[in-house]
Amino acid sequence: MSLKPIDLTGGKSVYCFNESQIASAYQLAFEQKDTAPKIQAELDRLEQDFTRNERAALAFVMIDRLLKAPTDTAADT
Repeated sequence: MSLKPIDLTGGKSVYCFNESQIASAYQLAFEQKDTAPKIQAELDRLEQDFTRNERAALAFVMIDRLLKAPTDTAADT
């Protein structure tokens, strides 16, 4: 008996994003000269190498790690 893959890309989520957070993320990813090239390069690589479900899994794991990580680092400013 084969199991059906779990789709992480839809449905209800315990993580919610507001418009301000999304706008800030897009600014870092596409407008800031020091961060945009790094983020875009990784996005391009991930989108080529990972399936949609793998990218969703990575996103959820990264968000969870960020929620659990200390926020008082100099790199976060």
